[in-house]
Amino acid sequence: MPTVVPHATWTALERAHAERVDSATAGHRARRAGGRPHPVEDFLFRYYQHSPARLRRWHPGAGVLLEGAATGERTGWRHHRVVGDGVELDLGAFLETRGDTVRFVRELLTATLSRPPHLGCFGLHEWAMVHRLPADDVRHPGWPLRLGPDGTDAVLERHTLRCSHVDAARFFTDSAVPRNTLTPTRATQVAMEQPGCLHAGMDVYKWCFKLAPLVPSDLTADAFDLARDIRVLDMQASPYDLRELGYEPVPVESAEGKVAYLERQRAFTERSNGLRRRLVDVLDAALADRPRPHGGQPPIRVS
Repeated sequence: MPTVVPHATWTALERAHAERVDSATAGHRARRAGGRPHPVEDFLFRYYQHSPARLRRWHPGAGVLLEGAATGERTGWRHHRVVGDGVELDLGAFLETRGDTVRFVRELLTATLSRPPHLGCFGLHEWAMVHRLPADDVRHPGWPLRLGPDGTDAVLERHTLRCSHVDAARFFTDSAVPRNTLTPTRATQVAMEQPGCLHAGMDVYKWCFKLAPLVPSDLTADAFDLARDIRVLDMQASPYDLRELGYEPVPVESAEGKVAYLERQRAFTERSNGLRRRLVDVLDAALADRPRPHGGQPPIRVS
């Protein structure tokens, strides 16, 4: 039976979530009117194409009936239904249309959690995305390469490239592709994804928002915070010079830079695995449920 949340309680949670998202996205929203794109803070919105407005929308997840919501906008939201004077997620309808995605994401996350992290990549995927490209053809042409084109190419060429993430490897230049010792594809994603990968850590955010409104918004916001923090390291360890924006390089071409990168990569692995476990719990609960009409036992009420 659902947990009934009083109107005053859930509207306070809704406001707190909106304020959290507004604070986190203020810079991006201000830049949308024009100006120079930010290679760190704007990335999550451009790459994942999930807007601040959609991130701002609060969802409590499955099994929660929002008291007094039957007169509000939630009645028109997809996969929601009115029960008395409240609104809840219609889990049966959601699983009917999104069940395959729920099962795929659960399979991917549990497979990732089952593996030890590989921590020796040193963020070289960003270097592989600019290998042997003209300076005006790189992904962030407004920012210089710290070591110049030749120095950047030399770093990649004297290291072993071992990238397991399909959505990073698909942006490698033609000259960098054969340097990768792995060949990640969409078909092998479940078999290859591993928790030490920075892009896999950022993708936890993607899986959260793609499965809204099933996934509670506090989990999605936590995953967004992790993705934003990972993106900072991603670009600090990249070949770009972003000191003008306040980002000191993590020079992975040096022994000291490698040590610094590994320390932060280990911490991100722990954080991303914690979020993966929380998300798997949500998906397991949804798949184990047997959605049915309300009746019989009274719902649980919280203050």
